[in-house]
Amino acid sequence: QVQLVESGGGSVRSGGSLRLSCTVSRLSIDDTDMGWYRQAPGRDCQLVSTISRDGTSWYTESVKGRFIISRDNAQNTVNLQMNSLKFEDTAVYYCAYNALAIPAGVGCYSGGQGTQVTVSS
Repeated sequence: QVQLVESGGGSVRSGGSLRLSCTVSRLSIDDTDMGWYRQAPGRDCQLVSTISRDGTSWYTESVKGRFIISRDNAQNTVNLQMNSLKFEDTAVYYCAYNALAIPAGVGCYSGGQGTQVTVSS
């Protein structure tokens, strides 16, 4: 069974930065598209960013210009650099594989425990 471990979350002030990492086991990220998702309390799971096998990236409108997704195939890790954080970025962040094929709402339930990001204004 594929294992996903998210890390790097924390508490920051508005305008700060965090770098999230998703370490994948039992699946080579070379073979799949990866995505980052988030879920805020009382809200639906939201697709934040994806990176395809060929390195093409996509971002939801609200994070464009602030977040950068990258993949490290050697470490089998996908990262999300989050800059200029806003209060509304507060959520639990999850990663998922096969991101371009699964419904956006499924990404938060792909097996990882998630990592909490809290942005204070």
